[in-house]
Amino acid sequence: MKKFNLEVIQISDFRNYVLARFFAVIAIQIQRVVVGWQVFSLTNDPFAIGLVSLCEIIPSISVAFFSGLVADNVSRKKIILLSCTLLLICTYSLFSITDFEIQTNISKVYLIYLIVFFSGIARGFLHPSLSAFMAQLVPKNLYPFSSAWNSISWQIGAIIGPMLGGIIYSYGLSHQYQKFLFFQIKQGADLGYFVDFIFLSIAIFFYSLIKPKPIPEKTITETLWESLTSGFKYVFSNQILLGAMSLDLFAVFFGGAVALLPVFANDVLNAGPKGLGLLRSSPAIGALIMAVYLGVSPIKKNAGKKLLLAVGGFGICMILFALSKNLYLSMFILALSGSFDSVSVVLRSLIMQTYTPDEMRGRVASVNSIFIGSSNEIGDFEAGTAARYMGLIPSVIFGGSMTLLVVLITYFKAPKLKELDFKE
Repeated sequence: MKKFNLEVIQISDFRNYVLARFFAVIAIQIQRVVVGWQVFSLTNDPFAIGLVSLCEIIPSISVAFFSGLVADNVSRKKIILLSCTLLLICTYSLFSITDFEIQTNISKVYLIYLIVFFSGIARGFLHPSLSAFMAQLVPKNLYPFSSAWNSISWQIGAIIGPMLGGIIYSYGLSHQYQKFLFFQIKQGADLGYFVDFIFLSIAIFFYSLIKPKPIPEKTITETLWESLTSGFKYVFSNQILLGAMSLDLFAVFFGGAVALLPVFANDVLNAGPKGLGLLRSSPAIGALIMAVYLGVSPIKKNAGKKLLLAVGGFGICMILFALSKNLYLSMFILALSGSFDSVSVVLRSLIMQTYTPDEMRGRVASVNSIFIGSSNEIGDFEAGTAARYMGLIPSVIFGGSMTLLVVLITYFKAPKLKELDFKE
């Protein structure tokens, strides 16, 4: 019987990285639940939820060219700590404006959009540095296991975070516990942002414990423009990298329905904020189970074909989710979609670590962050727009169908990805 690989987690720097990522993910997921429900409660418009994602991804993509170059030329630990500090400031700002006496609801929503915009800038610098930094913490022979552990920490956080966010928003804080705090809790959003602040602070603490790593030496001399564009050139010249990133970009762009979960929870499943937390946690539960399995049995043979099958399975799950009218069935379908998505996440991470030179990891990771950010946040915006003009359920069915079409196109257009194997 195979055992879960513990060698990689015994490396102290990687262990601190995993713990930091775990607490950061909890914080981010709490904030997304609270912001999503708060904006929906202020506007009662799914399109407004989509705009939250758009406000975050525009600055994130805008700085991607520069952030990848910075990650390859500046201490990645410093970038991570500075980016997380900016996220902490944004969280405090969301907490501060929650109880502001603002003339109209829409004015408060605009302030939320502005704060989310600045968090997008922080995210644009954070993700390339995190990806590049992780590859420096473990030896190459442990990459498959570090990818699995990284996914596990993310998924556990993604389970706990939404559940906490939904419960906190729904119940707020009992009056008898107010005396233990130095501020007044007036609504669930207050407490949600406060807990978010605490978890993000813990994440910064663990990131600070990781020893700084050397900046990779450059093997060639480049002009500034060549340095800025080399990540894109490298990705677009490598069919395996380009195929894996493109598959995620278009599949999740069309197939993601996460942004619409507040609407499903409220209008279709009649589950309220607590139901929203359960729905948002469900994909992470399935993803966690799959990530643990991949930690025991990493995918090596027929990796490309299994990647395509996993994304296709994700598309089918989105169609079934749109048709479900039962909370528990919807949770099961979302959990299944998370297990398929976990295969994609782990394999894409392994592909990036394996096929990227050390001195280009930041720039290639920035390209990947554009692809992932586009697929998630712009996909959320697309979902909100489609729901407004096509209707909620038809828009999700359409998105799942388009995901299946993307898989079919990739199968024929990226033969090297289709035939990918990771040798023993």
